[in-house]
Amino acid sequence: EVQLVESGGGLVQPGGSLTLSCAASGFTFINYAMSWVRQPPGKGLEWVSGINRGGGSTSYADSVKGRFTISRDNAKNTLYLQMNSLKPEDTAVYYCVADRWRGQGTQVTVSS
Repeated sequence: EVQLVESGGGLVQPGGSLTLSCAASGFTFINYAMSWVRQPPGKGLEWVSGINRGGGSTSYADSVKGRFTISRDNAKNTLYLQMNSLKPEDTAVYYCVADRWRGQGTQVTVSS
């Protein structure tokens, strides 16, 4: 059974930082490019960042470029998203995605 379990969300003040993790199991992690997507309250899903299988190529939405860093540890089957300089508009449920699979999400709230 494929499982993607996100963690690390929470409440943070504007300008703060959080690191999200996604623990993957039930499939061969190294064979899949991975992505983070998010869903702000009352809005649809939006793509945030992606990383290739080996971790050497990354891409970001313009809205997070320069503030977020995606990475992966293939030995630990884990995907990460380091989020710095957080803004209220980053408030959303964050999901990790592999192909057609998506986790249950972790809530990130940026508010003073």
